Amino acid sequence: MCCESKRRFLLLYATQKGQAKAIAEEIWQQAGAHGLEADMHCISEMDKYDLETEKDPVVIVISTTGTGDPPDTARKFVKKIQDKTLPPDHFAHLQYGLLGLGDSEYMFFCNGGKTVDRRLQELGAQHFYDTGLADDCVGLELVVDPWIDGLWLALKEALQSQKEKEGMNNAVDAVPSSLSTASHAVHELKLSSEVQNLKLEDEGAARGSDILSQKLDDISLVAPARDTEPSLVCSVPPVSQSALNIPALPPEYIEVEFQDTQGENPHLSSLISEGTTFEVPVTKAVQLTREDAIKTALLLELDIADTAFEYQPGDAFCIICPNNVSEVEELLHILGLSEKGDVFLCVKVKQGTKKKGASRPQHIPERSTLKFILTWCLEIRAIPKKAFLRALVECTSDAGEKRRLQELCSRQGASDYNCFIRDSNVCLLDLLHAFPSCKPSLSLLIEHLPKLQARSYSVSSSNLYQPGRLCFVFNVVEFPAGPSRPVSRKGVCTGWLAELVAPLLHPIKNSLDSEGKSSSTEEISIFPRPNNAFHLPADPSVPLIMVGPGTGISPFIGFLQHRQKLREQHTDWEFGETWLFFGCRHQDRDYLFKQLQCFLENGTLTHLKVCFSRDSSTAEVAPPKYVQDILRLCAKEVARVLLKERGYFYVCGDKKHMADAVSDAIVDILSMEMEADRLEAMKVLAMLREAKRYLQDVWS
Repeated sequence: MCCESKRRFLLLYATQKGQAKAIAEEIWQQAGAHGLEADMHCISEMDKYDLETEKDPVVIVISTTGTGDPPDTARKFVKKIQDKTLPPDHFAHLQYGLLGLGDSEYMFFCNGGKTVDRRLQELGAQHFYDTGLADDCVGLELVVDPWIDGLWLALKEALQSQKEKEGMNNAVDAVPSSLSTASHAVHELKLSSEVQNLKLEDEGAARGSDILSQKLDDISLVAPARDTEPSLVCSVPPVSQSALNIPALPPEYIEVEFQDTQGENPHLSSLISEGTTFEVPVTKAVQLTREDAIKTALLLELDIADTAFEYQPGDAFCIICPNNVSEVEELLHILGLSEKGDVFLCVKVKQGTKKKGASRPQHIPERSTLKFILTWCLEIRAIPKKAFLRALVECTSDAGEKRRLQELCSRQGASDYNCFIRDSNVCLLDLLHAFPSCKPSLSLLIEHLPKLQARSYSVSSSNLYQPGRLCFVFNVVEFPAGPSRPVSRKGVCTGWLAELVAPLLHPIKNSLDSEGKSSSTEEISIFPRPNNAFHLPADPSVPLIMVGPGTGISPFIGFLQHRQKLREQHTDWEFGETWLFFGCRHQDRDYLFKQLQCFLENGTLTHLKVCFSRDSSTAEVAPPKYVQDILRLCAKEVARVLLKERGYFYVCGDKKHMADAVSDAIVDILSMEMEADRLEAMKVLAMLREAKRYLQDVWS
């Protein structure tokens, strides 16, 4: 039950990777300082709240996943409110404020929050506070922090209005005079190109936060030279001379107890909640790029014949992967726990914790070895959140290091945090190297490190063409060493897979049907992640255009294999034309599937257009470098397929540097061929997206 002396509001969060939950917890922690009590629940816990009878204001924090979907935890809620039989005044009694989280790198920015917001409005609910949309592309805190700052006055006014409506005479506590003239109408905080001009006022900025005011001579900092540049470990004025507004210290809530007993670690399937997992052998590995290519691309084949795993071309699937062994060992060494890696421990909630609703994180087994937790459960490569940095301050003994960590988690150090931590992909190990006096406890890591997420990959095969086999293609991701990262690293999953299949790798064959299979005892754990839209048209006579440079070609190999098999099995069917636009750096180094020519020769592929961005040319007219350039050269044909023949358009690959450029090219093509202005062309493209005829499978 909430305290009677404090005024209650309902706080709901819908999270996929933990960010929305962390922000909701920050709101919950700050509420008490404002004389309010947040009744906080995950939006999936519909047995613990009831919006249909809710009288108090509601605050919702919701993220977005996939290509604009609400997070998994919100699916049942969204399905419930989207019931078309609900009357338009169903939520007429409801007052709410919503904070959406998203990434503008993706087409449907904050669509999870927008979907819920729009539907609540349709059902009669009223905003007591305008919607905030925070962009992870430039830093969530640029919207989140001022949105939370403005929330408290809006809540108090909503509660005051509620009491007046109920005819109650006792007014809400007086609003502080410094805020009495402040407007609570914080307009929708969408980030734009002017986001860097967003200024946070110092006055009142420390509400709900710790205020750190320290004289510089109290800190053992060496005054930087005038030409000193800021870095992860070094600040310059004005940050180095500022009093700091830092987040409140998150309450501890986890307790770890080592045990002498023996046993077995949990099965990997217990670590995921998405459904059935399958342990499948890796039967083949082929390096598709030459040794001197800038990126290393691998094709792996999995044997799924003895499983119930099903997929369609265009689907994705997830791989459960471990953290790098040497990084786990290094972390154990820094924590002083090298001798306890194989010792079993029990993880439980700390007695007397001040954290509301504290529970053991679902991704942490109640009992397992320490090494199992660090290897399979925690994302030790995660970029540390500001709340984590705030907690690390308390574990740091050197005054200069402590001050710098305080700066990095402060309002005043927001730019430094973005530059030296978020944008530099700094992880916990990097921080512990940079700040050697920082010695966090194991329980602190369990509290703050997020779940190690399974990695998603596009299927690059057809079960019709290769029964019992699943293929996929990936680049081995490389993170070079830099000022904030002392050593280079490979991607968590791609680096592990490359090491796992090293004995299987053949000399480069660049063949879809490479011979020389080797038996392998190596198995990986996978689970399906079906794609609801990125599939071949149900009607095979519909033409299609596929754009997939680099490893973006992966799902289209499955498309073409499937289409070839259908042509063989159904000689009387009518098949629409198929276009494939592919690009890479060098024709002789990273043309991943030269055997695409076979699909062209047997009629499965009607048109193949390729380009090579780094190859030199002696031609009088320079050849096109990128897929968007070839699309423009084929403008009339592209427009004909999309507008006259109602064809499908598929894009797969890098979002920022390719998919957006392809989208711009299509707008130009439509504008030119329709003899219409650019705005009209954009509307047509939007209609194609809405009709699921312009489809993307992209990543940032």
